Amino acid sequence: MTSIAQTPVIGLDLTGFVEREPGVWSDATGIILSVHFFPLVPDLPAPLHELERLRFERAQGVASAGGGLIEAVTGTVDEVTALRQLIKMPLGSRPGQAFIGSWTLPKDRCSTVIKVQAAEGGMTGLREAVVMDRVGPAAYFQPHPYAGGAQLGGLPYHAADLEQWDAQFPDHPLTLVRAALHRITSTTKLHEQFKALPPFPGPVAGPPPFGPSSPPASGPVPPAPPSSGPAAPRRGWLRRKGV
Repeated sequence: MTSIAQTPVIGLDLTGFVEREPGVWSDATGIILSVHFFPLVPDLPAPLHELERLRFERAQGVASAGGGLIEAVTGTVDEVTALRQLIKMPLGSRPGQAFIGSWTLPKDRCSTVIKVQAAEGGMTGLREAVVMDRVGPAAYFQPHPYAGGAQLGGLPYHAADLEQWDAQFPDHPLTLVRAALHRITSTTKLHEQFKALPPFPGPVAGPPPFGPSSPPASGPVPPAPPSSGPAAPRRGWLRRKGV
């Protein structure tokens, strides 16, 4: 079985998706799905077992880029411990937000990232307005659960982003991204050699030795057209390991 776009991913549920270029797919709802391999020490700010510190640092990092971290939890993807994140970013060029969901699978000297993203189009803010009307302003805006009382800046944390509202807004991009991320998690299959690599022990001192960092770890960007390609190296990961 061959890997997807020269990554350790050898299986993925792509029902409804059309390949736009190697490692990048889109569907009729506007979701962009991409798979990346980074032959670098992961730039996560803490190891996965230090979840409180990891969440705090990620929330600060996303806020400093102008966005908001909706969720950061650990879990497993084909038996590999991983970090799941949901992030929102302003589109900048027009009103609305982009929503980015990802699984980051860090190892000691490399990582694999599965990313799902979608952007608002047409009418924006309806989900937020309806939820605020139902819960009231006092319950709508909430302190960020990962900030430890600090003021982060960026996009505010609020009730409308919670999963409990997804069923009432089935076509909202956050709902679509969250559902797609849930769906592909159980179907992702990884190369056994990647699964056997040592786990990520934590950040190294100083900047990475070469190359770019993983978008979900260093701060996401709004969705780009599939033709623009991923902002990351796509070297064959097995070939770099002499296989």
